[in-house]
Amino acid sequence: MKAVIDRAEKTKDKINAFTYTHYDEALALAKKAEAKYAKGKKTGPLEGLPVAVKDESYIAGKPTSNASLILKDFVAEKTSPNNERIMAAGGIVHARTATPEFSCAGYTWSRLWGVTRNPWNTKFTPGGSSGGSGAALAAGLAPIATGSDIGGSIRIPASACGVVGFKPPYGRNPDDPPFNLDFYCHTGPMARTVEDTILLQNVMCGPDPRDIASLRPKLTLPTKYKPIKNWKIAFSMDLGLFEVDREVQTNTRAALDVFRSLGATVEEVDLGWPKNALEMGMAYLNHLFGASLARLLEEHADELCTYTRKFAEDGQASKATEFVATLDTAAQMYSTLGPLLEDYDVFVCPTNALAAVPADHDQSKDEVKINGKAVNSSLGWVMTTPFNMLSRCPVISVPTGHAKNHVPTGMQIVGRTYCDEDVIRAAMAYEKAVGGWYGAPADRPKI
Repeated sequence: MKAVIDRAEKTKDKINAFTYTHYDEALALAKKAEAKYAKGKKTGPLEGLPVAVKDESYIAGKPTSNASLILKDFVAEKTSPNNERIMAAGGIVHARTATPEFSCAGYTWSRLWGVTRNPWNTKFTPGGSSGGSGAALAAGLAPIATGSDIGGSIRIPASACGVVGFKPPYGRNPDDPPFNLDFYCHTGPMARTVEDTILLQNVMCGPDPRDIASLRPKLTLPTKYKPIKNWKIAFSMDLGLFEVDREVQTNTRAALDVFRSLGATVEEVDLGWPKNALEMGMAYLNHLFGASLARLLEEHADELCTYTRKFAEDGQASKATEFVATLDTAAQMYSTLGPLLEDYDVFVCPTNALAAVPADHDQSKDEVKINGKAVNSSLGWVMTTPFNMLSRCPVISVPTGHAKNHVPTGMQIVGRTYCDEDVIRAAMAYEKAVGGWYGAPADRPKI
């Protein structure tokens, strides 16, 4: 605990990964955990571990800001199910991690907390909305962290920061209302290794009586898996939808070669998805997520970040007919992916189409170009949202290398609906083959 706190203090001005910190309490709890181990007492699966928790969920008696000036004085009266489980398992919440305002962007900055930066290259974003969690893991400020994912918010920062992020299938992990009823929305673990990701996932998952969408029975993931020799792996470099940076493509192809070296067959496939799939995914987000923010416009418009206000205005203008069209599109997409996954064990594609955008990127006014071509400035540079549309598919993002600017790149491993173990098995095999990512000082960001 002392080590991660010391590291956080030394790097906070460069990275700005944390919002609220609870260091004194965390040290006291760490001493209690230390005494448990020393006396051979029963310990929980996370006993004494520092856990960085995203600043959007609740811990009773502690502040939660959602990175908004509107909530700068808010103190929670209840504890979110995931946080309740983490603390019951012995995890110690030493800090809350930065997000964009109301977690509604793929980068991390706000008027309340400032700009969070990528530890590998501080000119770039660590991604979002769980950007503080990704940055904290990469910089060594926590061994495990929580995230949430409604358009890619676990996987985007996992890729941009070179860590592991798991988007479980919808309902696997409980969440707070009303977002627990939004099937695009998932809470999940982030870590520097697949096994640590499993450790946290096994604590977070399982039914909760407060969440009607939470699945029974609890799925406990094993930590040991058989090799993937003779597996069939499908891949698409662009999903037929995205412009993908050449460096991302190079690193993804190298990762696919690792699978081949493990005895798997890797084949490129054409999903045949409608060309407006990303547009439809964003329309869904506008209609539900954006509309939930639109309620703030009348009294708080001047306090909102520019990107939040734009998202709220788009939500205000959304129509029910557009929402229904997004469901039709998701059904059309699964009509090809579902049958394909009956013939292949997993499906692979890049996580982010571009390693990262600048740290201060603002989707309400800034342009994003990939290979010289302008793309949607909000979610056009990431390839995650289609798998929120197909939310019952588990997806894990693992690192594939670095771009020339030192920012990491990643790939998504997508499984059949509710077949969590398949994607974990593929990720474990890949991680073992490449030797992991943070084992030596040379493998860590120089900050």
